[in-house]
Amino acid sequence: MCGITGIFDTQRKREIDRAVLHRMNESQFHRGPDEGGLHVEAGLGLGHRRLSIIDLSTGQQPLYNEDQSVCVVFNGEIYNYQELIPELQALGHVFHTRSDTEVIVHAWESWGEDCVKRFRGMFAFALWDRNRETLFLARDRLGVKPLFYALLLDGTLLFGSELKSLLAHGGLSRDIDPLAVEEYFALGYVAEPRCIFRQAKKLSPASTLLIRRGQPIGEPKAYWDVRFSLDSKISQEDACQQLTERLGESIRLRMMSEVPLGAFLSGGVDSSAVVAIMAGLSADPVNTCSIAFADPAFNESEFAKMVADRYRTNHHTDLVESDDFDLIDTLAWLYDEPYADSSAIPTYRVCQLARQHVTVALSGDGGDESFGGYRRYSMHLMEEKMRAFLPHNVRQPLFGTLAKLYPKADWAPRIFRAKTTFEGIARNSVEAYLHAMSVIRDPLRTNMYSKSFKAALGGYRAIDVFDRHAKNANTDDPLALVQYLDLHTYLIGDINTKVDRASMAHSLEVREPLMDHPLVEWLATLPSSLKIRNRESKFLLKKAMEPLLPNDVLYRPKMGFSVPLARWFRGPLRERAHGTLLSERVLDSGWFEPDYIRQLLQQHESGARDHSTPIWTLLMFDAFCRQVVEGGSVTSPGIAA
Repeated sequence: MCGITGIFDTQRKREIDRAVLHRMNESQFHRGPDEGGLHVEAGLGLGHRRLSIIDLSTGQQPLYNEDQSVCVVFNGEIYNYQELIPELQALGHVFHTRSDTEVIVHAWESWGEDCVKRFRGMFAFALWDRNRETLFLARDRLGVKPLFYALLLDGTLLFGSELKSLLAHGGLSRDIDPLAVEEYFALGYVAEPRCIFRQAKKLSPASTLLIRRGQPIGEPKAYWDVRFSLDSKISQEDACQQLTERLGESIRLRMMSEVPLGAFLSGGVDSSAVVAIMAGLSADPVNTCSIAFADPAFNESEFAKMVADRYRTNHHTDLVESDDFDLIDTLAWLYDEPYADSSAIPTYRVCQLARQHVTVALSGDGGDESFGGYRRYSMHLMEEKMRAFLPHNVRQPLFGTLAKLYPKADWAPRIFRAKTTFEGIARNSVEAYLHAMSVIRDPLRTNMYSKSFKAALGGYRAIDVFDRHAKNANTDDPLALVQYLDLHTYLIGDINTKVDRASMAHSLEVREPLMDHPLVEWLATLPSSLKIRNRESKFLLKKAMEPLLPNDVLYRPKMGFSVPLARWFRGPLRERAHGTLLSERVLDSGWFEPDYIRQLLQQHESGARDHSTPIWTLLMFDAFCRQVVEGGSVTSPGIAA
């Protein structure tokens, strides 16, 4: 696991300032503290920070082919590289290292742009082919590893694993994109390929970008997508057996390491399944790490201990106090873009704990998306039955009116909180799912925005992100549709972003066996009835794991990995929220309606409404502006103050 960065003159061969490239590279020192390397030639500079995992002695980067005409910097792991080496040797390639990085160089020479289709793993890399005057950027199928890039006005292309490396160049404008702000306040993150700054972009997952010097830069090219065919006729018994075998293969591949290795163990089904299978593949006890919360409403540590005791792991637990919110500014700096998932706090802490014992940790991330684990999936299926029962011209006015009349009862038991359900039923399937997913829903978002910000949006709404992906889903199955949407949005923009930045902050490599793309493809062929049955989520995974895990772990209510925001903003964070959100910096920024911000705070503190998530989202936006935007001002060009 590493950090990569670079500068490419797309038009000519102007000299690259080595000091600038070094500064960009060192901005990502945390991603690879073991070694740093630069390659500089006319019109090109590549930088790499290394976290040594495989081939400790000879895996340094940048890495070259035999005549040094091809050079690569790479972040990630190619898990099937040992299978590819003999095939490439048979084609005449000579290997000088035992690293997966060298496979990329020779695969490019033999297979060109299609080389990425042969790789099984998590990766982002930049490859320079001097003979073709070509720079090739690529990102893995499920967006586990990030890659930012920006084309400056003078034709200079910048790229890096984190946005901070582009900012370290000094030439990137920090002009905020209003459309990215709308996406952030709807989703809690800025969705690929957009970036918070107008001039920069993220390379989308499963995409490549080929840039030839002297030619216009085209659009990224997609090389993979998951197809929910749901056409497998496999029996439940055979599906359980195949799933266990496929999980075993995926986990075995990710256990290759020349440094200490372990796993996160939350006590949930996904991480527990990973640990159980790891234990069966390892001659030594597995190292496991978990977080315990002081607040019992958020604490799953007893279930993690059940699994740890059963498999006699070397288990380490760290206690996160209920008021562990001093990370706000640290997280804002770490994520570079505004990022509103408050579970970034415990994720940061569990990575911090894990790094004290291991350099590589396996996680259970990706299981909810592929196995059908989120509670919102069952709610969506219930709403879909109602939407199918009533035509839109009846449903929209009926449930739209009910939603307006029904009080917002955040204080009431869940069964009586019908307003959100009515709002969802009044919408179409995609709009309803965005409504369920949004951190700040319409119309609250609309009320919160200033007139000048609305004008700058020009009618743009975050639903465009979901609509764009829904057009490519090619499925009428309601569960498959929302799984597809999550695999292209939430998994990448929220989960993978959270884990990458939190782990890399501590120089920890996290591997993702449940995001193995052959596994994801296979699961997409299974009928939805094997994923959710009688409102039981992750049906197939739980059935397959019954011989390996206690029922108390498999069939208890899902808790999630969260923090007590509502209590924070009525207690220890009350003054901070007031001082920040009612400051001149925020109220006079031009983004928001001041009276509505005051109303949010008042309603939350009185207990009339739970606005903890909107308040947190606003706090993190302000922290981003102070930490990342120059001058500490939240005023954006194009937004009237």
